[in-house]
Amino acid sequence: MNRRFVSLEASRNETFGERSFLPRHSSTAAYTKSKMASNVGAYLERLLPSGGASYDQLDADVDPAIAQERWLKKYYFARAFFSIVWVAAAFTVGSASYVVGAVLLVLYPLWDAAANLVDAQRSGGLANNQTQAINLLVSVVTTGLVLLAVFMGMHWVLGVYGAWAILSGLMQLGSGVRRWRTAGAQWAQILSGAQSSLAGGFFIFQATQPEEPSIKNIAGYAAFGAFYFLVSALWLTIKELRSPKPSNDEF
Repeated sequence: MNRRFVSLEASRNETFGERSFLPRHSSTAAYTKSKMASNVGAYLERLLPSGGASYDQLDADVDPAIAQERWLKKYYFARAFFSIVWVAAAFTVGSASYVVGAVLLVLYPLWDAAANLVDAQRSGGLANNQTQAINLLVSVVTTGLVLLAVFMGMHWVLGVYGAWAILSGLMQLGSGVRRWRTAGAQWAQILSGAQSSLAGGFFIFQATQPEEPSIKNIAGYAAFGAFYFLVSALWLTIKELRSPKPSNDEF
């Protein structure tokens, strides 16, 4: 009778630096998936090399965790501001003119791609931030699909936005979980990502209905995103204001 021997040799999780004594063959699939995700970031990083300093290089005298939160505060404020302006434009000129609305619909995922690129580059590079790298790729593809869908009708646009909301929401949720121990306000990003995924499913359902959708359907979704980004930015601002300041006598 053939017997199968399984090695219990400790294997290292390269992403988190933890040691696992699970059977080697049981972790092969998970390792392969992690490696594939890492390769996405590494490949995109070769195409889009970082031109700016990461948050831990901006000030050598500041703790990296504090520097990260300062960067995220600025990042979240920027994302909230853009989303608020976009929502206001969508409810006014975007709903009155299909051409303007189409431009806004293409611009929104394109902005999301650019924002994820900058965040990843400032946070150690695309190769070290797989969720942002995948989100970048998904948003770029979505931009192209929306550009085609606006010529086919709002049902197609809403369907594309639904798929994008699900995927980008999951990636945003993943980024929040990954940053949970190193930065504050990630609970808001996790909630935002989860709600985005649920909204995406609702968008796909709406796209199959006979009622004609409009940009206002998507503007409501973007408004919730702006709210969560603003909450995260304000949370980090208050946390920084309440943190003890170093004494002038310290050298």
